[in-house]
Amino acid sequence: MTPTAVIELGRQAVEVTLMVSAPLFLSALITGLTISIFQAATQINEMTLTFVPKLVAIFVTLVLAGPWMITMITDFMRRLFTSIPAMIG
Repeated sequence: MTPTAVIELGRQAVEVTLMVSAPLFLSALITGLTISIFQAATQINEMTLTFVPKLVAIFVTLVLAGPWMITMITDFMRRLFTSIPAMIG
């Protein structure tokens, strides 16, 4: 296995990780930004006010994007397992 192959495999792994985690991060970011704007407008500074909506938004995003995320991960793993003989030999 050449160093180039290792770097390419690592790049693909990081790319899949970022693509799978992006919907959850974006939903938490958008929800947190919306709640913080609401808190700034109403001057309510309650920490639990941001936690529960973020949790709900992440759960909803996970339910909606879950099948796509599982497909992305299983496709990567399938490609990885089928390329093992070529990596060894």
